[in-house]
Amino acid sequence: MTQTKKDNKKIVIGVAVLAALVILMGIVYAFFGPKPVKGAKTITIEVIDNEQNSTVYTVNTDAEYLRQAMEEAEGLEFSGTESEYGIMLDTVNGLHADFDTDGAYWSIMVNGEYGMYGADFQPVADGDAYQLVYVTYSE
Repeated sequence: MTQTKKDNKKIVIGVAVLAALVILMGIVYAFFGPKPVKGAKTITIEVIDNEQNSTVYTVNTDAEYLRQAMEEAEGLEFSGTESEYGIMLDTVNGLHADFDTDGAYWSIMVNGEYGMYGADFQPVADGDAYQLVYVTYSE
């Protein structure tokens, strides 16, 4: 077998292994990823700004994910950059966080703990308390 045929065979095997890993990761995510909760629920969304001022929104919703519930919260305004991973919050209630300028960002907390997902993928469950916290990163 020539060197070119051996190289081609390695490439084909590599692509097949990569495809198998991608499929496996998709299956694992489907079984162990966040699960939305259907039906009516009541949650709170608290916004904590750069001066530690707090604004609490109580939301009665059928939303399955946090972003949907945020859109339903009367008086809560937010925007950000859209990507394949959902929205990256940069402004909440008029307060802009710019990591590149001052190390600031908006963090999502779920029941007092750092959220594992962004707003578009964070499941909403009845009774949960969410916080959008303005954080300044410092080393």
